[in-house]
Amino acid sequence: MKTVQIFLNSIDKVKSFVNDISKFDYDFDLVSGRYVVDAKSIMGIFSLDLSKPIDLNIHTEEGADEVLEFLKPYIVG
Repeated sequence: MKTVQIFLNSIDKVKSFVNDISKFDYDFDLVSGRYVVDAKSIMGIFSLDLSKPIDLNIHTEEGADEVLEFLKPYIVG
């Protein structure tokens, strides 16, 4: 598993993030405090506090680099 911080501070960014991440067959979780939601769920994402960065857990080892390259616009730092 690989973890990175992402920032989804607008509705359009959430929509494009879900569209982008849905292209992969891996499991993704978003973690904000004690809440964990499926990163492919728009409703789940909107239940989180989007005013600050969120941890994205990528549940794969071999495909993590490909995913990280694809998600660069959302990654903090």
